[in-house]
Amino acid sequence: MGFDLEVLRETVKTHGRVTRVVIASLRGSSPREVGAAMLVWEDGQTGTIGGGTLEFQAADSARRQDAARILSHHALGPDLGQCCGGAVSLLSEVYDAAAIAELDQEIIARPVAEAVQPISVTRLLAKARGQGVLPKPQLIDGWMIEPVHRPARQIWIWGAGHVGRAMVDVLAPLPDLAITWVDTGAGRFPADVPAGVTVLPAAKPAELVRHAPPEAEHLVLTYSHTLDLELCNRLLSHSFAFAGLIGSATKWARFRSRLAALGHSPALISRITCPIGRPDLGKHPQMIAVGVAAELLQPAQHETRQKDMSA
Repeated sequence: MGFDLEVLRETVKTHGRVTRVVIASLRGSSPREVGAAMLVWEDGQTGTIGGGTLEFQAADSARRQDAARILSHHALGPDLGQCCGGAVSLLSEVYDAAAIAELDQEIIARPVAEAVQPISVTRLLAKARGQGVLPKPQLIDGWMIEPVHRPARQIWIWGAGHVGRAMVDVLAPLPDLAITWVDTGAGRFPADVPAGVTVLPAAKPAELVRHAPPEAEHLVLTYSHTLDLELCNRLLSHSFAFAGLIGSATKWARFRSRLAALGHSPALISRITCPIGRPDLGKHPQMIAVGVAAELLQPAQHETRQKDMSA
């Protein structure tokens, strides 16, 4: 959890004036944690601070907000139609292109109630710089502190067909994922691509494999079996944390044989997962995407992939 500067920058670029509402502190039970945020503009919003009446009222207030920064306090009780029993403080801040330009740093620290930076904040920032450990989002002595969000996982999606588009739609809103989307030409991609997704059109997509980070996780689902095979071949010669191929057991049997003929060992070939997803959910693109997303997000499997990568 952190200040998602890239998403805020893209949202401001698209919508102009945007108000960011973040949970600055909480007491007792709350639907979301400190640092959870939503972005609100004139006719839309993204993200969530927990839903319900609290979020509805916060979004409505954000659209009418004139002040650059407002800290408000809310009891999560009957008046809001919520029974969490806790209380939250919300920090609502208005951003435009000029304000965004001032945020190019690793930790976003700004005053809420006190203009002068207190010694507690100075020490926290010095510790972060000295030890390289980013602080958790927190409201401390009148200052809001949030580390800039850096996605923990790199997901490369190869193919912008029906399944690729469904995959991006499902994965893009999830936290801690940086998505790179590759296909053979710009016309293969939809006109509207979710914020935070990097589109890479390339006449020869397989040539891009060498540029992928060694810790990246790959989903291969292009329109061409020939291209799928070449991507698998290139991936097996390049480090990766996970590689999944869409297709049937029959397709994978053929690919295993061809990859072996290309010089890859059975142990190495077995690092590619095929089929991916949940066959019991059916073959509808969104169902495939949901199954693959569930597979990617299972902590045990993710830990296994990390061990395989470091072996």
